[in-house]
Amino acid sequence: MSEPDRKNDEAKQRLAEALRANLRRRKDQTRERKADAAPKDDEDV
Repeated sequence: MSEPDRKNDEAKQRLAEALRANLRRRKDQTRERKADAAPKDDEDV
């Protein structure tokens, strides 16, 4: 494999890893917000 191809593959791997980490962080934030909002919703009912 030539050098530019290897660099491109490494860049793709880093990008994929960053996207997965970002998605995981966003899902965690959503879960926390839902958990925080759930007791408030129960109180209003």
